[in-house]
Amino acid sequence: MDVLNHWIAEAASFVWGLPLLFLLIGGGLCLLIYSRFLPFKYFGHAIQVLRGKYDNPDDPGEISHFQALMTALSSTVGMGNIAGVAVAIAVGGPGAVFWMWISALVGMSTKFFTCTLAVLFRGKDDSGTLQGGPMYFITEGLGKAWKPLAVFFSIAGLVGALPVFNVNQLTQAVNDILLVPNGIEKGFTTDLGIGIVLAVITGIVILGGLNRISKTASKLVPAMVMLYFIAVLAILILNAAEVPRYLQLIFTDAFAANNYTGDPMFGGVLGALIVLGIRRGAFSNEAGIGTAPMAHGAAKTEEPIREGLVAMLGPFIDTVIVCTLTALCILVTGVWQTTEASGVTLTAKAFSDSIPGYGPYVLLVCIAVFSISSLFSYSYYGTKCLAFLFGTRQKHWYNYFYIASILIGATTSLELMINLIDTFFALMAIPTMFATLILAPKVMQRARQYFTSLNKT
Repeated sequence: MDVLNHWIAEAASFVWGLPLLFLLIGGGLCLLIYSRFLPFKYFGHAIQVLRGKYDNPDDPGEISHFQALMTALSSTVGMGNIAGVAVAIAVGGPGAVFWMWISALVGMSTKFFTCTLAVLFRGKDDSGTLQGGPMYFITEGLGKAWKPLAVFFSIAGLVGALPVFNVNQLTQAVNDILLVPNGIEKGFTTDLGIGIVLAVITGIVILGGLNRISKTASKLVPAMVMLYFIAVLAILILNAAEVPRYLQLIFTDAFAANNYTGDPMFGGVLGALIVLGIRRGAFSNEAGIGTAPMAHGAAKTEEPIREGLVAMLGPFIDTVIVCTLTALCILVTGVWQTTEASGVTLTAKAFSDSIPGYGPYVLLVCIAVFSISSLFSYSYYGTKCLAFLFGTRQKHWYNYFYIASILIGATTSLELMINLIDTFFALMAIPTMFATLILAPKVMQRARQYFTSLNKT
């Protein structure tokens, strides 16, 4: 296992090198400048679309704008917001949060383009059903000659969509918050037991298909964000005197990198801190990775720009709001300096110190809902990748493989799980961003038409 962990860690470091950072952040900046910040100008309009003002039940697609965003958010607003932020701060200190913000703001533009393309170039699967996602906008937008790129994305997606990180961190949370404090010794047996329970719950939902997944997500996601918001707000109020100092430190430490404890990169610790923040930001909001376009591509709409605008809200909600709440919670309580813990255990320590007795259990409820809702969405992404590769009649096999992987995630180390998903997320980002940059003029042509007609009404 140590040898496997070493090789996967090396693979993650290799694929998340300078070229991929240029592709994700540089490409996102190019899209932002190319669009002249146009999506941000219509932030209010995006909220109106999300609220259903422009919904038409007769439009092609399977789910509403709101359900599409909630399905996408149920995979992004998850353990990346609780455990991923904690990992970033444990290694990089407060400055890592700033680079997560940059990743999110650039990611909003990327999400607008990728999810517009997911509707603009929808294709039909072998059963005749309209489908969206990078594999379809590559083949429909760039032509059949580019199909190997779509196949590459789909193969990477089969592993990238596995729920191993979320399951791993939920298992750790149940052990640290519920079992150990109550005198139950954690070990392989308890981990496996937690994995089996999660596998059963997940199986009940995902075997019901996209409609059941989207309806479940549309109820769970708003509730879990609100519960988490209230809990963290209580902690911030209790530590209100520390909030201004740490908000300032997030900015200053982002360029000083005084609290970075990992290995240097690109000749120094600042470069390593930037990479760390962007990696954790990409893991949290998935902008440019290609998962969200698969959910947004199923939206009921004939207007691709509307879905792009709705999708743009995802990184803002996910990283700018939820990740910042987690980061401030960890920073103002001081646990990032007083404990060697990382991941979800670090966040749990912040809740425990601020709200003795009840705090850890409130966090456990949030973690459970975050993680379980993520399990539902990722299964949908994996089945779409398998259906593209081998046909819709074979896609159900992925669900069984997916459920089995839950048991692996529950009984394996955190470091291995992070490196595994990081590696395949990076591989998914290559075809997604490459195709998006090539097809960007098509998006802007459609955007100009849409916003011209919108301004006339």
